[in-house]
Amino acid sequence: MAEFTIIVEKLPTRCTDDDFIDYGRRFMSFFDACPTAFGGLTRLIVGNLRFGESDIHNVLKTCQNLQYLRLFNCDSGNLTVLQLEHPQLNVLNIANCRFESIKLNCLPKLAQLMVEGWLSFQDPLTFGYVPSLEAVRLAGVGLKRHKLVKLSKILGKISVRDLRLNFKSEKIWVQPELPQKLASVFYKLRLVNLFRVPEGCDLTWTIFILEAAPFLKELRMTVWDHWCNMEKDEERRESLYSSNKSIEWESSAEDFKHHNLSVLTIFCFQSEDFLVAFIKRIMEVAVNLEDVFLYNMLACDTCKDIRRPCKFPRTKRQRCSLKKRINEGNSFAKFHFVTSVTADHVPISEYP
Repeated sequence: MAEFTIIVEKLPTRCTDDDFIDYGRRFMSFFDACPTAFGGLTRLIVGNLRFGESDIHNVLKTCQNLQYLRLFNCDSGNLTVLQLEHPQLNVLNIANCRFESIKLNCLPKLAQLMVEGWLSFQDPLTFGYVPSLEAVRLAGVGLKRHKLVKLSKILGKISVRDLRLNFKSEKIWVQPELPQKLASVFYKLRLVNLFRVPEGCDLTWTIFILEAAPFLKELRMTVWDHWCNMEKDEERRESLYSSNKSIEWESSAEDFKHHNLSVLTIFCFQSEDFLVAFIKRIMEVAVNLEDVFLYNMLACDTCKDIRRPCKFPRTKRQRCSLKKRINEGNSFAKFHFVTSVTADHVPISEYP
């Protein structure tokens, strides 16, 4: 249960390439001097350094008991491929690392994968032998120049139960696909969590997930422009952020019905037309929907002063009016209005 932390001298934003190289060399020098100690680790968190070409391979080879690995703000030089194999690794978390792509060659016990940010939007991940993989979290910022990602390509031949996508309040970077393209990837899917979907965009594109995942039980969504974590006007222009964050998509099956979705949860709900229209569409499609949970805005002390007025229905009259706007059909789903987040329905964090 020991925890060991090395603090670098500079903030990562002020580090030069030489600093990252120096930190990497110093870490590996210490690692090579204490192989027995590192060999007993079950958790390893490493950040803000540059590895040599074979360093990560050597670390994993030495840390045979490793169950959790987190790499953040790391690389192995320009446009390198991170190749991983380990007999015991259960959780892998890679955040803001500058690898051209990541290849999971052989990780027989890997159950959870979290990847935040990638250089290549077309081939960021390659899955080898990962028979135990249950949950995948992907987070990225879509810029103007980025082409949309096809989940059938990025996830390959794997099939997961829990899929979580974080759009960081920017352009939707997922390309809707026909059900047959995703049939093998989504047939085990039970929970989909879409985090920081940009406010105001048409949400009907998400129906393609329901069409491809017939056994999906719950759809969670956080619709939130988290302003204190977003680039402002000048930075947006310079970094080529997209002003059009939505995507257009029409279902190929007008009479499509989903028979297993039972729970729809929306965090940061506001009585806006685009959200009302989306819920109506879900209630039309999900014929056995049981519960609709609508949560108020998430608390953030940093950006609360620049947030527009809250449109969450607080009074009984407002809630009755909203339910009439939404439920014009024969759905028997129960509405639950929640002013604060509970332990049962916590949205995914940025990355723990």
